[in-house]
Order: sequence, then C-alpha cells, then structure tokens
Amino acid sequence: MRLFRLLKIATVASRFGLDEMVLELEPSGRLVRLANALQFWRDLSAPRAERLRLALEALGPIFVKFGQVLSTRRDLLPPDIADELAKLQDRVPPFASDLALREIEKAYGRPASEVFAEFDPAPVASASIAQVHLGRLKEEDGSHEVAVKILRPNMRPVIEHDLALLDSFALLLETLWVDGRRLKPREVVAEFAKYVRDELDLMREAANASQLRRNFADSKLLIVPEVHWDWCTSTVMVMERMHGTPVSQTEKLRAEGIDLKKLSAAGVEIFFTQVFRDGFFHADMHPGNIFVASDGRYIALDFGIVGTLTESDKSYLAQNFLAFFRRDYKRVAEAHIESGWAPPETRADEFEAAIRAVCEPIFDRPLKDISFGKVLLRLFQTSRRFNVEIQPQLVMLQKTLLNVEGLGRQLDPELDLWKTAKPFLERWMSEQIGWRGFFRGVGQELPQLARSLPQLPRLAHQALTRPAPNLQAQLDRLVAAQNRQNRWLAVIALLLAALLARLFF
Repeated sequence: MRLFRLLKIATVASRFGLDEMVLELEPSGRLVRLANALQFWRDLSAPRAERLRLALEALGPIFVKFGQVLSTRRDLLPPDIADELAKLQDRVPPFASDLALREIEKAYGRPASEVFAEFDPAPVASASIAQVHLGRLKEEDGSHEVAVKILRPNMRPVIEHDLALLDSFALLLETLWVDGRRLKPREVVAEFAKYVRDELDLMREAANASQLRRNFADSKLLIVPEVHWDWCTSTVMVMERMHGTPVSQTEKLRAEGIDLKKLSAAGVEIFFTQVFRDGFFHADMHPGNIFVASDGRYIALDFGIVGTLTESDKSYLAQNFLAFFRRDYKRVAEAHIESGWAPPETRADEFEAAIRAVCEPIFDRPLKDISFGKVLLRLFQTSRRFNVEIQPQLVMLQKTLLNVEGLGRQLDPELDLWKTAKPFLERWMSEQIGWRGFFRGVGQELPQLARSLPQLPRLAHQALTRPAPNLQAQLDRLVAAQNRQNRWLAVIALLLAALLARLFF
C-alpha cells in the first residue's frame, strides 16, 4: 500500500512540477532544464505557489492540513508560497450516515436511537478529521439540543502512513538542500504530527472546550458550549448546540442590530484575555469556527487545537510588544537574551541594530494600520539570523494573532489594534512587576510560610538530637532559614501597617 501511495505522490508531484521547485535549489539550474526537457508535456505556466497548492489539494486531506499548518510558518517560507498556502480550504466530502451510526454504536455499545431522542443522519459540517451531526439527548423531556462530533472511521492508520511519508520527504529535503538543516523541515513535520494526533482524540478536544468554558464563565464577551461528558469518548464528542450567525456574514449581523465596531474590539479583548490572563488560547480562530449570538457575544467552536503559554512566555510577549511600539529596540534585544532564547554570547547592540533596520519602516504608517502579527513575524525573521530558536507555542500564537487581526478588520476596517491592546498589556505588566504584583507574590507565599513556621521547633529538635558529623552546618542552615522567615514576617508586618495607616489616617 505504501508503494502505491508513494507512486501517486510522485505522479502528482511530477504533474504539478514540484520536482522543478526542488531542483531550483541547485544553483546552476542545469537540472531544472534537463527535467523540463524530459517532461516537455507538462504545463508549468502557473506560478510555483499555485502549483504547490493544487498538488496538496490533489493529494488529499492530510496534505491539505499540512499545507495549512505550513502556511503559518512565514518565518520559514517565501511570501508567495505562504500567501498561496493560506488559501487552502479543508473541504472534505462527508462519510456515509450508516458509518456515523456505526461509530456511535461502537462508542456507546448501543444504537444511536437509545441515546438520542433525535439524530440527524445528514452532517452539518465535514472536515478531514471528523464531521458534525445535530440531535437531542434522550434525557428528561429531550430538550437538550446537542452537536455530535464523530471521528472519521479508520483515520489513524491513514494518517500515520501519510505522516511517515511526510517525514521521509522532510529527511530527503534536509539532506539535499543547503538550507535544510537551518530550516529543520523534520521538526516542522513533527510539530504538525503532534497537532494531528491530538485532534484524533476527541476527549482531549472536550477537555479543551471545558477549560475554555470555565475560563470564560459568566463572560459578557464569549460563550463556549457545555460538554456532555457522559456521552464523550475518544471517537465521539457531544456538546451543547449553539445558535448564532457566522461571524463572516457581516450584512446579516448588521441587520440583526449587532454593533460591528464593538464586536471587533471585543474579539481583540477576548484574545488578549486568553493569552495574558489564562495562558490558554483557542488556536484555530478562523471565521468558520466563530459565530455571534443574538446578544452580540462571540460563540467559539472547534477546540481541537489550543495553545498554552508559561509565565515566561507571557512576560516575553508583553515586554516585546510594549517595547516595539515605544520603538525601544534595545529592550527588545535585551528581553531575548534575558529569556535565554538568544544565545548568551549574542551582542545586544548588534541585535538591536538588526531589529531597528527591519522594524523602523513599519512605523512610517499610523498605528492603527500596523499589524501585530506582522510585527511578531518580523521579529521571528530577524531573530533567526542570530540563531534564536523560535518556540512552537509562539508560532501558533502568531498565527492566531493574524487570524484575530484579519477578523477584527473585516468587521471594522478602522480597528486600531494597538489602542485596544495597549491598556491590557500595560495593566498586565503592572500586575506582574508593580506593587500589585509584589503583594500578589507575597499572598502566594503566605500559605507556605504558615505551613513552615509551626514546623521550626520540631525541625530544630530533630537537628539537635540526631547524631550527625555536620551538626554545625545543619544548625547554620537552620539559623539562616529562621532569619529568612523573620525577615519575611517583618516585611509583611510593615506592609500591613502601612496599608492600615493609609486606610485609617
């Protein structure tokens, strides 16, 4: 089977001239001329990027999805190819209704008619990994409208097979191409494989949805459907059905009385809240996954891909965004080196000069016209020259940020993303570094102090009664620990006294 699949890939690659694109890497161009002479029947008049997109579409869903992910790696691709791959659409014919019913019975051990009061065998959406049906749960009065996501049958062997082929091609490219080792195509394929394998487990997607719903409980900006855990398995996911208008249907939204400017700004706020408050963000926020409720709130759908950020990541992003828009390129360079992403031997002045040369032209335009995503992209491109390893979670964030920008400016062409985001970033930095951050840190340490202080007499007794050759060293450490605790208590007492004095005098 693998041989036949390999032959099909080779045939499609030849038909669309992908071999020419690889041979172009050979400086003299002689191999390209030879290949064209031997295959004179091919029509290669279309641009190379368009031919690559058409080839991926001909090869099927997994290659289409790989092209979609690859389009987000603008730090690796030429602009023409990145732009063309971004046009790839995951349009896949649905699988048969009897197969869907069979998967439900396999998941639950009983037919769909015993689980659902109603189940529509015709899917409302279909993609490469799964498709969605509508129904009602067979509970109480049967009023629970649900969306049922069903994994395509027998997907894992097909996907693993195609991933193995992609890895083989990446290895070949890495071996033969001069820039192969620098651009690390096998790492790109491995990153893609991780996302795809995660999407094959619908329990993971259900957990993502549940976490996002909890993060935005009672939110006035975002609605996340409830997951019906009793009916979720690795191959079937059941969640609350959401009613709304696709966010791309702007004329219909206007007719419903939705304020598009307010909606646009709310989208930016939702994104930055996910990133800087929660460190957990929906990483597939294209218009097909977003609806708008009748009350003007966003509705999020499809939680197969999410991103997570550490406190270090968040600090890096906030410092860089603020420094960029203040044109403080020295601080940008220092933040890279301090975070450990740039090698420690990197000269901050050289890095600063490179960043300035790339980014100063951006600021010739009004702030409202500056793309956050493109600023981040320029930063990645410049960083690569200084051997900075770009973190996968930041690439995913950059892709999501471009989606949010595109969506926001589709709703409101005058959206000033910086004006909307700056107060949020400054408030977050204040909470992390200012007095509020200090008091929060003290508050987080108090439980540990409260647990440790009562143990000191017991620890002292153990240290004094336990025979040990290094008794003096243990006593010294104990005294040092006691002194540290005493200093903390003194600081806390002073701060509390200052707060009380400010409140009552």
